[in-house]
Amino acid sequence: MTMASYRKILAIDIETYSEQDLKTTGVYRYARDPSFEILLFAYAFDDEEVKIIDLARGEKLSGEILAALFDPAVLKTAFNANFEITCLSWWLKQDLPKDQWLCTHVLALYLGLPRKLADVSKVLKLGAEKEKLASGTALINYFSKPCAPSKTNGGRTRNFPEHAPEKWEKFIAYCLRDVVAEREIRKRLLKFAPKEKEYRLWLLDQKINDAGIRLDRTMADQAVILDTEFKARALEEAKELTGLANPNSVGQLKQWIEDKTGITVKSLSKASVKELLAQTEDSQIRRVLKLRQLTAKTSVNKYKAMRAAVGFDGRIRGLVQFYGANRTGRWSGRLVQFHNLPQNHIPDLDQAREIIKTGDLELAEMFYGDLPNILSQLIRTAFIPSEGCEFIVADFSAIEARVISWLAGEKWRMQVFATHGKIYEASASQMFKVPLELIKKGNPEYELRAKGKIAELACGYGGGVGALKAMGADKMGLTDEELDVIIKKWRRANKHIVKLWHDVEQAAVRAIEAKTVIRFTKGLKFICSAGTLFIELPSGRRLAYARPALELEAAFGKVGMTYWGLDQKSANWAKLRTYGGKLVENIIQAIARDCLAEAMLRLDAAGYRIVMHVHDEVIIDNPKGHGSLEDACEIMGRPISWAPGLLLRAD
Repeated sequence: MTMASYRKILAIDIETYSEQDLKTTGVYRYARDPSFEILLFAYAFDDEEVKIIDLARGEKLSGEILAALFDPAVLKTAFNANFEITCLSWWLKQDLPKDQWLCTHVLALYLGLPRKLADVSKVLKLGAEKEKLASGTALINYFSKPCAPSKTNGGRTRNFPEHAPEKWEKFIAYCLRDVVAEREIRKRLLKFAPKEKEYRLWLLDQKINDAGIRLDRTMADQAVILDTEFKARALEEAKELTGLANPNSVGQLKQWIEDKTGITVKSLSKASVKELLAQTEDSQIRRVLKLRQLTAKTSVNKYKAMRAAVGFDGRIRGLVQFYGANRTGRWSGRLVQFHNLPQNHIPDLDQAREIIKTGDLELAEMFYGDLPNILSQLIRTAFIPSEGCEFIVADFSAIEARVISWLAGEKWRMQVFATHGKIYEASASQMFKVPLELIKKGNPEYELRAKGKIAELACGYGGGVGALKAMGADKMGLTDEELDVIIKKWRRANKHIVKLWHDVEQAAVRAIEAKTVIRFTKGLKFICSAGTLFIELPSGRRLAYARPALELEAAFGKVGMTYWGLDQKSANWAKLRTYGGKLVENIIQAIARDCLAEAMLRLDAAGYRIVMHVHDEVIIDNPKGHGSLEDACEIMGRPISWAPGLLLRAD
């Protein structure tokens, strides 16, 4: 996209009403509800005064605006443009051309800025007259959502402008200010806009979200009904066993266990319940704790999320967020959180699905016993292909391991990927000096594969004992000393990767110190300019670290790098510390993301309809008889021009 190709720029912000809850249904279900309407339409052409059309009070969109919305010579912009595009398209009963839009939200995420317009305004210090107004949430709650009927409001279920004229004027001011803020943010960030390919990816993302994925509604409905019935029955059993009015109360249940056993119960978390089960032989207490384990499973809530988000045509739309992880540019999940679905290990999925769809709790328990576990394992099977189609699912094999081996120049690993591809076995062979051919099922040496696997998953970015435990190493019965040995052996076997951590950190430090460009291997560059450290990837895309600085780390006695970004734990804009291993992790995951992006563009060009993607996996809704799994995998595994020598494979 080049700005020169547009005659005008039209900045837009709208305020809407729907009986649906936007957070749980997503914009597609929200906008297609019969109650949906657009209340306010604020806009500005170029640098002209921001104006507003009060649709709620009878004003209409002018012919000029309607023409501009479809004029290819007018660039339309909004913060989170998907909302405006989706709402306006449905309201106008005509799809707006997405290739005429620019999303300012994406510009902000590309630079590592916060997700919300108000937060971006503050970080960029737009000034009081241009920042988003802070009063918006209360006004949105008042005018954009249904209200509870009461004697005070005369029993109405919705607030109109005439019910609070002063609030309505504030709502108008709020909507106007959003356009002011969005326009100013765009002006400041546009010079840092990503390359054309990212714009093509955003358009593909819109296409994927627009298409949505089909839901087996019967499956989801019956799963929720069975889960509710099971939990109600479990609660009654727990009441009988304990004599408590509410066995779900943590306080009541802790006291009951303490009275029965004399054991001080500090917590009833998942881990604590497991420990308590190991400490007591009392059958009554064990049964109560087992019931708590069964009823505490929250993954079943995904069925409820599916039902809330599914459209009238049986499809769920808007499940992926473009640039959701703004440290790496990876997509993230929305609504149902597709990115963390439980795995399934049921031998006959079709049989299990049919039993659940009968809605017969006794039958389900007779076959499977642990109902919450079965429902959890079946979650991903509630997503089904369109009529006449089948899913093609392909993902990159060991993508991060391949990318880090390529970037670091770890030759023995590259040889593994050029031949058999068994990186866990090969890693164990290198670490423990055991011939690769001995590490196979049936041999005592095969147990070394598990150590090779956890080392591969945890050690690539400088992780220590804690990282190994996070990957489940403590469940293998290994002591901290044994884990430390694994770390040391892995690092000795991967000296080039260890060196990569150090070299990347030094390149970042030098770039910040000298405010210059540091060229690195495989086309990687470290660029410090405009108050930002940019890491340019081999693809040409950049990672951004705002307000980088070098500060003495007292604990380590050395200078370390800090920057400002979104804290993943608190979700606040904060000063963050980073180091070589963490920067390498960002880089590797970002390159892996770019590999997936290349694959998706190729698959789309080949006519494959992508309806979902998760991490490094693509889900294609494929008409039977069109294409094949083998063809899709071949397309994904093709060499990439900006990554010569990177060995990719899709399975």
